[in-house]
Amino acid sequence: MKKLFFTLIILTVAVNCLAVTSRIIRHKSANDFSDGKTKDTVVNSRGNITLAWATQVLAQDFNNVWIINSIIKGDDGTVYLGTSPNGKIYTYKDEKTNCIYPVQNQKIETEEPDDPNDPNAPKPGPAQKHLQNLHVFKLAFDSYGRPMAGISGDKAGLVRFNGREFETLFEPEPNDASYIFAVELDNAGNIFLGTGPKGNIWQLDKKGTNPTLIYTCKDKNVLCLAMGNDGFLYAGTDTRGLVYKVDPKKKTASILYDSDEDEITDLVFDDKGQLYAAATSYKSIKAQLKKTDFTPAVFSAGRPESEDDTEESESKTTSVTIPNSGSEDQPKETPKPPDSLKRGRQSSASQIYKIDPNGFVTKVFSQSAVFFALYIHKDDILLGTGNEAQMFSINPQTEIETLIYEDESASQITDIISADKDVYFCTANPAKLILLKSNYADSGTFESTLIDAGQPAQWGKLQLDADIPDKTKIMLSARSGNVDDVNDQTFSNWTEPVKITTPIDLTVPLGRFCQYKLTLEGSQDKTPFIREVAAAFAIPNLAPKVITVTVERKNKKADPGIFKIDFYAEDKNADKLTYKIEFRKTGRTGWIELEDELDKENFEWDSKTVEDGSYEIKVTASDELGNSQDTKLTGSRISDPVIVDNTPPVVDKHKLQTSDDKAVLELKVKDIYSVVDSLSYSVDSNEKWVSALPQDNIFDTLEEDFTITVTDLKPGPHVLAVKIADAENNTMYKTFDIDIK
Repeated sequence: MKKLFFTLIILTVAVNCLAVTSRIIRHKSANDFSDGKTKDTVVNSRGNITLAWATQVLAQDFNNVWIINSIIKGDDGTVYLGTSPNGKIYTYKDEKTNCIYPVQNQKIETEEPDDPNDPNAPKPGPAQKHLQNLHVFKLAFDSYGRPMAGISGDKAGLVRFNGREFETLFEPEPNDASYIFAVELDNAGNIFLGTGPKGNIWQLDKKGTNPTLIYTCKDKNVLCLAMGNDGFLYAGTDTRGLVYKVDPKKKTASILYDSDEDEITDLVFDDKGQLYAAATSYKSIKAQLKKTDFTPAVFSAGRPESEDDTEESESKTTSVTIPNSGSEDQPKETPKPPDSLKRGRQSSASQIYKIDPNGFVTKVFSQSAVFFALYIHKDDILLGTGNEAQMFSINPQTEIETLIYEDESASQITDIISADKDVYFCTANPAKLILLKSNYADSGTFESTLIDAGQPAQWGKLQLDADIPDKTKIMLSARSGNVDDVNDQTFSNWTEPVKITTPIDLTVPLGRFCQYKLTLEGSQDKTPFIREVAAAFAIPNLAPKVITVTVERKNKKADPGIFKIDFYAEDKNADKLTYKIEFRKTGRTGWIELEDELDKENFEWDSKTVEDGSYEIKVTASDELGNSQDTKLTGSRISDPVIVDNTPPVVDKHKLQTSDDKAVLELKVKDIYSVVDSLSYSVDSNEKWVSALPQDNIFDTLEEDFTITVTDLKPGPHVLAVKIADAENNTMYKTFDIDIK
């Protein structure tokens, strides 16, 4: 295998400056690609993009048929289709469809008139009324290769086609069965039927005679049957979601597995004798009313080893790779787990279970969808679901899951069968027969979701980690815009597709958002194989921004006069920042530097070095460490005014009067910047301080009036001491002499 190694390091994308934010966005997981748009391409659970398998609608003109329930294919290439609601059976061969049941001489016109109120419309006869309530839920071949059909409705029956007409093999009593959901044969050709609504399992011999009831389940309906090589019949039921292991000879049964889901809708064995069961939750039907995109159900680190890991391709293949750029190139975002990881734990998810010959059960696949049909194709399990008509491919060995088909018009994929190397499958609402080919589509596209640079950016190169076999290629187109809407008309036009052989320039205009489109072109059995996509962009240097600046006293009592300055800044280019701290008195124009080239986002300022007053603090952030003198930028923010008050209040006026044993002191106290906050006094003591309130009983202004009355003074001299503090805990003391006669 020839390998060509690319190098994409966005060498600081040319933006005539030294400091730009260069980033590489990598898409490499299923989650990364899940919001992209695929057309004839698929994304598997490992995040690999390839061409989808080619499909072809073979037939869709089925008169008054809404649902194709079951399909089988004969050795001569004839495909038989069992339908609802009118219980018809069609054949498809040589690009033609033909209704073979009911045959023309067995029925009156079954189609309802265009206008049921039309008096001239034909009246329905007995046969028409009967056929309108019939369903063909299951088709199968008997051991002689003759098609059989389980007819359900008002009356159930097993019929067989002999090439000319249908003969009835078995009609259970209406009280015993109204529905035949499953038809299965053993190695001897015996025929087994799974019926409802009484949960009966019947056995007929290889000729379709001697019907025998071999088991009755407690569940209402037996929805599916599978015959094991061990001679046991395995049955899936509804309501309780059970898998039964039935012994046809002894007419006994045991519970092989009790699932958490409501229905076992299909059972299938692989060539190793492992049984796969499709289990559907009723809640998944409601969940499907809201559209949910596929993401892988298996999500675990690493991957199991497979044969592909040791095999080398003999064909000529060009491999392109992405060099390691380190984790620093990735945006600092917390990765989200795939939706399916969360969805698998919800009761609305349906499951595929693998049950080995020893009865050990493991979960293989989980999805919020209604599971209808399982089919083993080569090493993969094909799963048909609704109500979005999706087909998944699941490889139990490699744990690779892929949404390989999604129908734009139908609601369900109801059955899947082999068509030599290809696969037939059918849909419901509307009814279609479709061929899934074994070769890839000739071409397909993948459109990415929008890549957000966060700011208008110059977009660099796109590169791939991919294998490109000979005679295949990958083409790149791209566009950009400044609004988070891919349908916005202001987006640039898609660039002309360019073949990818080396890293490719995203030649799009400057824009915050970019979208790429990859066109894959293949050849029959070869497809390009994309493992990873990396897109590069650069944002020109942007000025840092100081978001907040707060200034508060650190501790009034322990550190009087010390202010703590805290701030927070951000830089869109992720440059390392340094800070300058400046101050000025409110009303002045010049700034005085406190600190420069500070590398942390806090600073302590001793305000005792300045006079009291109102001050502003300015913080300036600079990105000069990551830029040249020509490209460095700064951003600043000014704090709210802060009061510097290191001076205590003063006694503006006072008046002291004495009489007998009483002294009365009147005070007017003032402070320039802070509220007068407290006053206490003592008489002839340094310890016994008594608090006093202002005359209006509230400390709330710069000026307060006090009246202090002291009684029971003994004759002689006394000292009245007063302690006054403002809101900043600036405190002053003053004494007054008292002489009692």
